[in-house]
Amino acid sequence: MTKNIVTIGGGTGTFVVLSALKSFDFNLSAIVSMCDDGGSTGKLRDDYGVLPPGDIRRSLVALSSASRSLRKLFDFRFKGGDLDGHNLGNLFLTALEKTEGTFYQAVDTASEILNVKGRVIPVTLNNVRLHAELENGKVISGETNIDIPKHNSELKIIKTFLRPEARANPDALGAIRKADLIVIGPGDLYTSVIPNFLVGNIAKTVRFSKARKIFVCNMMTKQGETNNFSVMDFVSVLERHLGKDVLNYVLINSKRPGGIRLKRYAEEKAQLVTLPKDYKNKLNKTEVLKADLLTKSGLIRHDPKKLANQILNLL
Repeated sequence: MTKNIVTIGGGTGTFVVLSALKSFDFNLSAIVSMCDDGGSTGKLRDDYGVLPPGDIRRSLVALSSASRSLRKLFDFRFKGGDLDGHNLGNLFLTALEKTEGTFYQAVDTASEILNVKGRVIPVTLNNVRLHAELENGKVISGETNIDIPKHNSELKIIKTFLRPEARANPDALGAIRKADLIVIGPGDLYTSVIPNFLVGNIAKTVRFSKARKIFVCNMMTKQGETNNFSVMDFVSVLERHLGKDVLNYVLINSKRPGGIRLKRYAEEKAQLVTLPKDYKNKLNKTEVLKADLLTKSGLIRHDPKKLANQILNLL
């Protein structure tokens, strides 16, 4: 029987996971955060009142079996003129939402055009905004303002919440209930991963799912979101939303990048995410899996093939 794999996240991290898994014989469902409000997506939300297309577009392209030219076209970004900064795929999804009547139908139609393997599922179909409360009590409104902080980025995020409250997409809940394996992350913790668990009944349904649950931990911290975070800090935030011992596995990278690659991140005050020596004392039923997941060059990211091998071992 074909296994059901569900990914939960958003942004670049989800793109990597989906790219890793799409060539295998699974029923693959990508549950995607719907809080993006920056750049092209933000302009389209404000101008046309549509739901955010950006993270959905990335997931569609990741799972697309269409020609390379069509995938490149869907990711094309305009420079200059009235369309400066806009992404063609975002414009396409916006037009589809207007012509098809709903965002969900727009996603289904785009999936057919791009010959998508699996399903891309918006976590909610409500128009919501992400907010973050900082340790000084100040509330930051909007995903892009949290993601690219204009406030003092040394201040810790205490909690995040959605306004208005969001109802879960029934198809997202159904996919989670049928899952054999749930892959959470990697991705920006507070702006790509956690927003999914702020949507009504998503966290509860993951908690009570019989599926194995794995968190693919980020390799680097992010200034303004996860300053000085260790692996256990990431796990702690997830457990606040999902509950203790819900995660069966935490997958971490064991290969240290070279100094030249790290230098760029240091300029952005980003650090390697490390595993504390006493981590076993803080975990009960969650197993930490260590593997070389690093790409050979360029940005410090998960290598899709290496990541796929580790995930396949859990099925």
